[in-house]
Amino acid sequence: MTGFDLDGIHGSNPLGFMAALGTVAACDRSFPHDAARLSWHQSQGAWRPTLSLDRPLTREDLLAGLDAQLKTLSANPAVNLGDNLSLDCADFRQKAVLAQQSATPEQRDFADFMAAFGSESVQSKLNGKPTGKIADTAFRTMNGSGHQHFLGSIRTFIEDTKVEHLEKALFHAWRYDDPVEKHTMRWDPMDDVRYALRWQNPSGDRERKQTGSVWGANRLAIEALPLFPTAPRHTALETTGFRARRGSGTLWTWPIWEGDLTVDTIRSVLALAELQASEPNRDGLVRHGIVEVFRCKRITQGKFRNFGMAIPV
Repeated sequence: MTGFDLDGIHGSNPLGFMAALGTVAACDRSFPHDAARLSWHQSQGAWRPTLSLDRPLTREDLLAGLDAQLKTLSANPAVNLGDNLSLDCADFRQKAVLAQQSATPEQRDFADFMAAFGSESVQSKLNGKPTGKIADTAFRTMNGSGHQHFLGSIRTFIEDTKVEHLEKALFHAWRYDDPVEKHTMRWDPMDDVRYALRWQNPSGDRERKQTGSVWGANRLAIEALPLFPTAPRHTALETTGFRARRGSGTLWTWPIWEGDLTVDTIRSVLALAELQASEPNRDGLVRHGIVEVFRCKRITQGKFRNFGMAIPV
């Protein structure tokens, strides 16, 4: 067995948590016979992930395998639905049925991404009226405003992210030294750059356009989306791990665990109902191997969304 401490990732950062999940998910496909697993340990004042595989593997082998696997997403029909997730319900259903019919136990990426992107059963609303288009997943942070496109950004990361970006994100402290323009999924609290919180207008900040992103983390995080499927609940679209709370807005809660978990087990742990309690039962969660629980707020400013800093709950 080979273990890699991914010390670049901080488990309380929403983007970091997603990047860790995306890493083990990509390894599960890149090394299908080697039981990729993920656990968490405390190091340097934070919860950081450890990736394990049942084979001797160098860091260079790991990065090369990840890089090759990540490139395959460009052929997935789910990321080629357009620039954004503004699809008519009928069109989305047609694609979802095709994804279902083409899925096999060994190859289900198309179907898993479609499940994460929405459902034809729930429409978005504008001024209280149905639009005929699918409702948003909780991870949809942009929809074309400011030339920022959700699916377009995914394709940009697939094309532009290299091995060196993956290595920086996984094994080194994040320096945010990659250009942020057209290169952010807006899942990192650092992406909340409202003018009210800054010295100058971020839209005219040339220095920020040249830095401010961690390309490798964003690219890996995209691979985690299939672990957060959506489903209709009453008249709303719910995303795994999220809960709308009166007076608090939409909150995302995720667990940190100590045991080595496979992707399928992680998928189940993320959906535990106990995590969504206002005050999760820590004693009960410990019996599941969960040693910490983080929660953050999804922030909506105009047509953009971001995630706030997480706190333990």
